[in-house]
Amino acid sequence: MPSHPAHIAMAGIPIISHVLPSLPIITELVARGHRVTCANDPVVADLLTATGAEFVPCVSGLPVADNDWPDDPIAAMDLFLDDAVAALPQLAAAYRDDPADLYMYDIGAYAARALAEAQGRPVLQVSPTFVGWDGYEQEVAAQLRQLPGADAHRAKFAGWLAECGAETTDVDAFSGLPGRALALIPRAMQPHADRVDTAKVTFVGPCFGPDGPEGSWARPATAENVLLISLGSAYTHRPEFYRQCLRAYGDLPGWHIVLQIGKHTDPKELGAVPANVEVHSWVPQRAILEQADAFLTHAGMGGCGEGLLAGVPMIAVPQAAEQFLNADRLVELGVARRIDTGDATPENLRAALADLVGDAGVAARSARLRADARAEGGTMRAADLIESLLR
Repeated sequence: MPSHPAHIAMAGIPIISHVLPSLPIITELVARGHRVTCANDPVVADLLTATGAEFVPCVSGLPVADNDWPDDPIAAMDLFLDDAVAALPQLAAAYRDDPADLYMYDIGAYAARALAEAQGRPVLQVSPTFVGWDGYEQEVAAQLRQLPGADAHRAKFAGWLAECGAETTDVDAFSGLPGRALALIPRAMQPHADRVDTAKVTFVGPCFGPDGPEGSWARPATAENVLLISLGSAYTHRPEFYRQCLRAYGDLPGWHIVLQIGKHTDPKELGAVPANVEVHSWVPQRAILEQADAFLTHAGMGGCGEGLLAGVPMIAVPQAAEQFLNADRLVELGVARRIDTGDATPENLRAALADLVGDAGVAARSARLRADARAEGGTMRAADLIESLLR
């Protein structure tokens, strides 16, 4: 038990890839005797209360139910800003008479930063993806500011900051890094890692509970090799792509295939499924990766981190957002091949698999990156850092 148990608040958004990475940290903080409250949409309440934390309802307007995200980046930024504007009065009401000793917030839930600054409380950003680096404003943000609608978005953001009680009223400073941040990714996946301010950011790698992978999976005794195919949790309605995978790897000698199709794809859309393929809407991904020989991934940051942590070579088929950058980074690290969806023919998919598993250099680099990722400390290091902020 800590000498001074604290009230720690974690504010998030109901996107599953943003919820799952921090759950082991919350569980560990509760186990250490702290009182943890988690503010998020009721749709993820069960996930959060399973950690032992208290749930604080904060209704979100983000389009997670139907996965109807706009392609335009400024429109997407507007969605998150509108969500923050709506979230702040909910958070303020919940924590007005019960303020936290430390506010933690997901990168998409920056209303919590505004509340922490208004209350004069410590604040910690928790990022499930890469963070900004020295030069990010000039190399990335400046390009976004040239897009149609960017000026109106920034004006709305600035107006909200002027009224919400936050100490940081500059839009770029507020949407950037606070004084401290945790990055729940392998440092190897961070663009320009040498230009990240390590006085502000600590890379702890993917975080998991003490009992290993959640869920279990038994590798068939007859499987010489195992390939896991998963496009994550968001961009999963890709029946034609799955059919291409079945053509590429179905009945491939020596290979057993685990195909996750998500909740938006009906298995009937796949057609005939070869005998060496098992199909699921969800799989215990990390448990399978610990036994797999290759991983076909959409290159979401969670999948990239789990693939590196397992030391498994990857075929990256990015679908949206930062996944294209992640895919290129995996290729740069020498542990993956990138195939864009339009080029994902059975021939190209088969060739990429054969190329990866037959390359001794890929195996050696995968093993080195696996060791590096595991040395970053994960859940325990994250919890230790959080407690140091409380002191």
